Amino acid sequence: MGIYVNPGNIAFEEAVNSMIYLDKTGLISYTNRVLHTKQKNLCVSRPRRFGKSMAADMLTAYYSKGCSSHGLFLNREIEKDKSFGIHLNQHNVIRLDIQQFLFHDSHPAIFISKIQEAVINELYAEYGNCFTVDQYGLPNVLKQIFAQTKEGFVFIIDEWDCIFRLAPDNNEVQKKYLDFLRGLFKGQDYVELAYMTGILPIKKYGDHSAINIFDEYSMLDPAELAEFFGFTEKEVLTLCTRENIDFSAVQQWYDGYLLNGQHIYNPKSVVDVMRRKKFKSYWTGTETYEALKIYIDMNFDGLKEAITIMLGNARYKINTRKFQNDMTTFSTKDDILTLLIHLGYLTFDEITEEVSIPNQEIAWEFFNAIDNPKWSGVLEALQRSESLLERTWMMDEKAAPR
Repeated sequence: MGIYVNPGNIAFEEAVNSMIYLDKTGLISYTNRVLHTKQKNLCVSRPRRFGKSMAADMLTAYYSKGCSSHGLFLNREIEKDKSFGIHLNQHNVIRLDIQQFLFHDSHPAIFISKIQEAVINELYAEYGNCFTVDQYGLPNVLKQIFAQTKEGFVFIIDEWDCIFRLAPDNNEVQKKYLDFLRGLFKGQDYVELAYMTGILPIKKYGDHSAINIFDEYSMLDPAELAEFFGFTEKEVLTLCTRENIDFSAVQQWYDGYLLNGQHIYNPKSVVDVMRRKKFKSYWTGTETYEALKIYIDMNFDGLKEAITIMLGNARYKINTRKFQNDMTTFSTKDDILTLLIHLGYLTFDEITEEVSIPNQEIAWEFFNAIDNPKWSGVLEALQRSESLLERTWMMDEKAAPR
């Protein structure tokens, strides 16, 4: 059992043992179906605290040869799947949390080499007689191992987009990172499954779009994976019944993300309201409102009008297709609003291509962000319209899109 190669299951065990745990093992049924197929490369992007890391921990616990996890999956949904026993702890896993390599200002320049060094050092213990290290780094090491042993690897990469958020203007490092991922995954026989999670979809730089081997499951198009990230309405209703919490109040405060036709709730907020029995902003409390303020204060034609319309509890139609999947390349207000979808501040209706503020928790965040002189006219207009303001604060269900 290593840190990066065939790690253990402690993180998932902690999740299962927590006061509130919801079974998302149905995701494993899907990943089992795409093992060794052309659909084996998956990138899941969701806002922070939407269960991405828990899912990565779950997949690690299930696939890794470095642990025995049968007990953690007893009576879970995956146990009913005929593939359950076939793959349980039967695969070599390489598990990376990119953020762990980027916690200091000096790290962007070296993090790619440090990732390769860390993984190769652990591979020596098991496969040291199968490879030599050269200028082609980790991909060539894995090729050599596969050529001699025919053993492939399941890759689970959390916070894949961390460099784009922590060094948003460092294009050189970003391109090198995309080149590294392309070399690691594209056309490689040793890849059994490549599963990446992050906040942003995959960034594409011209020729660097060769990393488009990944199927993407985002806030714009979650497809069949929608129910595995965040809590579904049925799951929240079950929790409310168990914990004796008013379901309609939970809807008002935390509902509103529409993914593949399903209403999805932020897990962080739901778990905290179940534990603390008090309605307040939990998810937004994990990050200052300044993060939102930076983007909605950008001077793009029509942006203030769009925000004002949504603060009035209405929807606003946008074009999401020109967004460059980063946090710096903005040409229009629609680029800003698309980023806010990925960050969790807005929800998107795939059918109508409209955005809206999802719930009362996020509405509070917007009002905090515009409480400054730049938005004084908007605040005054809303305050003059008492009924409109009241509906906005209360997230009137009849007025809200469902």
